[in-house]
Amino acid sequence: MKCFYHPDQAYHAPPTFLLRGQPAPSPEGPVRAELLTQGLASAGLTLNEPLEADSPTLRKRLERIHTPRYLRFLETIYKRWQELPNAAEFVAPNIHPCGGGHHYPRHPIGQAGWHLHDMACPLSATSFRGALASAATAEAAAEEVLNGAPSAYALCRPPGHHAGPERAGGFCLLNNAGLAATVLRERYAKVAIIDVDLHHGNGTQDIFYSRSDVWTGSLHADPSDFYPFFWGGADEEGCGEGLDTNVNLPLPVGSNGEVYLDALAVLIDHLQRYEPEAVVVALGLDAHKDDPLAGLNVETGAFIDVGRRLAALALPTVIIQEGGYPTKHLSANLAAFMQGFAS
Repeated sequence: MKCFYHPDQAYHAPPTFLLRGQPAPSPEGPVRAELLTQGLASAGLTLNEPLEADSPTLRKRLERIHTPRYLRFLETIYKRWQELPNAAEFVAPNIHPCGGGHHYPRHPIGQAGWHLHDMACPLSATSFRGALASAATAEAAAEEVLNGAPSAYALCRPPGHHAGPERAGGFCLLNNAGLAATVLRERYAKVAIIDVDLHHGNGTQDIFYSRSDVWTGSLHADPSDFYPFFWGGADEEGCGEGLDTNVNLPLPVGSNGEVYLDALAVLIDHLQRYEPEAVVVALGLDAHKDDPLAGLNVETGAFIDVGRRLAALALPTVIIQEGGYPTKHLSANLAAFMQGFAS
C-alpha cells in the first residue's frame, strides 16, 4: 500500500486548546505524525510526499465540500485578527451564534465565532498552510486509488472529520475524508465513508447529509455524554435525497473492544446494503483505552480486526487518518490496523 504525508502539515501546531475552561497542551501536534510514521515503519510501510501542498485543482475540490467564505476565512483571518487592538497571538472565538445566527458578520471577531465552533482550533499565521498540506495528502491518496491502486493511506494532521461546510471544530479545519470522497466521485457513482473514530464525524455528516451519492456511517462514543455532543444520534438518518444514507451507531462511554467490533459489523452491513463502488475509511485510533481523549476501552489487538474487516469489503479504499493522540500505544495501534488490512 502506498502511504502519503506532506511535511508542511507541521506548520499547524497550536500549543494549547481550551479544555474544561482551562488552557491545556494540545494533543494534536506534529508529534502525532512522528508516532504514526513509526507505526507505518513497523508495518513495513514508507511515506511518499505529494508533489504539491496546494494547487488550483485542490482548491476547486475543496470548494465542493466547503463554502467559499469559509475557505476565505481560513486563508485571511490571521492577518485581519492581528490588526485588531490587543489581539491574542492565536485566532480564537469569544462569541458564537448559539441558537443559529441569521446575519453573517464582517468583523473578524464575529467571523471567528461563526466559523470556529469550539475552542480546539486556534489559528496561527501558518495554520492554513498546514491544513492545506493535510488536505493535499488526502487528495494524493485518493488520486492513487482513482488511478487504479486497490488502496492508499493518508497520514493527515490536522484531522478533518469535525470540519463541516463552513465550520471548524475538534482540531479539524478541512474535511479530508470528504475531500477523498469528492475525488473518488470523479470516477465512481456511489462512494461510502465509514468512520471508526472515537468521536462522531459531524462535519462529514453535515457535508453529505442531503446527498445520496455519498453514504456516511459512524460508530462513536454516545454524544449524549461525549464530544461533539450535539450530533451523532441514531435518529440522524439523512434528509431529502440523502434520507437513509447516513447511519450513526453511538456506543456507551467506556465500551470495550467486543462492543466496538460488534458495532463495526452492523455498520459494515449497512454499508454493503448501499452497494458503494469505493470506500473512504476515516481511521480514528482514539478508541484505544489509553488515548488521552479516551471515551472507549478498546485494546490494540482490536485494530487488527478493524483492518481485516474493512479490507474484506474488497473495494477501492482510501484510508484517511483522523484521531489517535500521543501515547506509547499510538504507533502500535496503526501498525495493528495495517497488519489486519494486509492480511
